[in-house]
Amino acid sequence: MSKQQTEVRYGTLDLLVLKTLETMGTMHGYGIARRIEQVSGDALHLSQGSVHPALARLEQEGWIRTDWGISETNRKVKFFSLTKAGRKQLRVEVENWEKATALVALFLESRP
Repeated sequence: MSKQQTEVRYGTLDLLVLKTLETMGTMHGYGIARRIEQVSGDALHLSQGSVHPALARLEQEGWIRTDWGISETNRKVKFFSLTKAGRKQLRVEVENWEKATALVALFLESRP
């Protein structure tokens, strides 16, 4: 019996990537995607086509930085790490997420 895949809402992937880097430290893109899937209990499936644009956007914002290195499979890959600005942005993203979910919860809990 397979688990249903969950769609990641726009902007949510940025939060997940930033949190993953905060928790795990420096990682390459493939590792970030697999870690997010693992933490989600495989409810999410992330393609390289969704992860890499998010990583590029986060780098352009100055929230992550890249360094070239060698992967576990002896390939040259980009490694990503959180910047000081990224740590600050993560706090903003978490606060925004908490406010948004609290608002939705009010409507879900309301009685007619």
